[in-house]
Amino acid sequence: MNEVHLIEAALEIEFDRVQVSPDDFEKEYDTIGESDDDAIGQWLRVAKAKGETSDSDPVVLHLIVELYRKLDRLEQIITDSVPQNFPLTQKEAIGRIGFEHFEISEPLLEQGEHYYGRIVLPLQNKKTVPLYFEAQSTTLAKIVRMHSRDEKEWGAYAMSRERMKIRQLKGNV
Repeated sequence: MNEVHLIEAALEIEFDRVQVSPDDFEKEYDTIGESDDDAIGQWLRVAKAKGETSDSDPVVLHLIVELYRKLDRLEQIITDSVPQNFPLTQKEAIGRIGFEHFEISEPLLEQGEHYYGRIVLPLQNKKTVPLYFEAQSTTLAKIVRMHSRDEKEWGAYAMSRERMKIRQLKGNV
């Protein structure tokens, strides 16, 4: 096996073997992935495609959209209509991540087995990332399926952790 480049990161993952409930996992994977396809997200994509946002400050626009989503989540909590995730049997700390891999702290995986999981990324707003992965060893996992937007955010998070590590090594932090 080729050497996998991993960076220290403190995350948590909930996971279970795919064969436990493949239909329920697939439904949840699609549902969580569609949460970015809300009304404001669709409106913003259409407005960008038409060029209607060219005069807008992209940072301010992004913040307003995220504020809208946060208000929408608060409304869901108040009306008790928050979507519930499927219960997963395992929960473990992730010690290190890469662009296509991650490593859990305890040897809970079975090599070659496929798993479904959820990771919460500590971004501007905490983001739940559903993913499928294959165990490369009892602790190392290779991500085999993730929504494209989540891949970009996962990669950006991994890159930011890498930059932070480099700054630490240079003594700038």
